[in-house]
Amino acid sequence: MPLTLLVIALSVVAWVWLRNQPASQRKPAMIKLALMAGIGIVVLMAVTGRLHALFALLAFLYPLLRRVLPSLLTGRMAGAGTGDANASSGNQSHVSGDILEMSLDHDSGTMSGKVLKGPMAGRELADLGESEFLELLRYCRAHDEDSARLLESYLDRRFGDSWRADDEASAGGEESEEQANAGGPLTESEALDILGLKPGATQDEIIQAHRRMMQKVHPDRGGSNYLAARINEAKACLLG
Repeated sequence: MPLTLLVIALSVVAWVWLRNQPASQRKPAMIKLALMAGIGIVVLMAVTGRLHALFALLAFLYPLLRRVLPSLLTGRMAGAGTGDANASSGNQSHVSGDILEMSLDHDSGTMSGKVLKGPMAGRELADLGESEFLELLRYCRAHDEDSARLLESYLDRRFGDSWRADDEASAGGEESEEQANAGGPLTESEALDILGLKPGATQDEIIQAHRRMMQKVHPDRGGSNYLAARINEAKACLLG
């Protein structure tokens, strides 16, 4: 009975933790939970003296695993081989304002950010609570419009539209075209950072990077008008 209660309690904790993860991170989180559950089962069977049953099950499944696993691995490798040869795994784009620095992972589409200055300087956005987000947003709006647009993009991607219900300044709805195009002209270095490229990138690499980025942040896919505008501006700066 105590073991059953422990399993139920751990399941509830895992479910709550999974629901609190950003949508883009739920799949990796589920894999982690499955791995931890598997390890827990092995440990439990070892403690209760039932590990032999696990070995018996693996022996029974071995012929099937031998047949299925190679095909799965081959398909995974083939799928990876069809990707863009110029795209590097773990590549990131960086967009900075005066107050915030944001990064977008090309592979997962996950956004992360850090506060550069102000009362919350040095803190990661992932560590902030809801009230702190709104306080930071008010500070950005008062001191740097670019950082405000970046933070709104982050909040939209992480929480959807739910955060806007608590933000009085968002009562007007979606960001206007004027807001989306806020920000000064980009330098070549800033444009390269936005597209996740290195100096000397070819025209084809710039176009490919622009296409990948727009697939992640285009407004029609639930992305941000502001980030889409900056990505387009980065492409124009590098190809101009």
